[in-house]
Amino acid sequence: MSDGDQPGDDPALAHLYHSQKNRTFVRAIQGEYGLNAELRRLRSMPRVRKANEIKFVDGPQAYSRHYVEPKDGIAQTFHLHLEEYGPGGKSQKHGHVNEAAFYILDGRGYEIHDGIRYDWSAGDVAIVHNNCVHQHFNADPDRPARALVIKTKPMYLFLNMLFQKQVEPRATTAAPGGEAFTAREEETDHNHPAEGY
Repeated sequence: MSDGDQPGDDPALAHLYHSQKNRTFVRAIQGEYGLNAELRRLRSMPRVRKANEIKFVDGPQAYSRHYVEPKDGIAQTFHLHLEEYGPGGKSQKHGHVNEAAFYILDGRGYEIHDGIRYDWSAGDVAIVHNNCVHQHFNADPDRPARALVIKTKPMYLFLNMLFQKQVEPRATTAAPGGEAFTAREEETDHNHPAEGY
């Protein structure tokens, strides 16, 4: 990568969701528009998204399953996705204007926000505040961690508050100990430990 390139410009990373520049962040509002027609369209949309119909993307350290985003036509102002971090895995390092909330479904890990570490475990909510450079880490070298992420990024972009910067892209190699890990597409335990909480 040359000095002028951004991490998202690397052709070797082009297949990763978070490296794609042609994603739909805000749906176009164009053509004929009337409230009745829009209500008919919205009422015809699915009210339940089936996880088994949405596959994880990216990897091998951080995987994402995008349930709701503007390109789906269901919602315009928020983005909902599941993040799964492989054993010892981490996300890309990046910053953006919008807030995000990470509800930790299972595992243990930590965040680095503007150089400060914040630890988390299952049941916690990690809050990414506006305009902070951050990265998410799975602290367990043997087990994965999952978080349900809700963010208002599409609304910020809709309002032309466009700042987002990737500082370090998602890793393209597994973390030590996570070489054989793949995202848990199908589950039977629904993230609950056999021994209970």
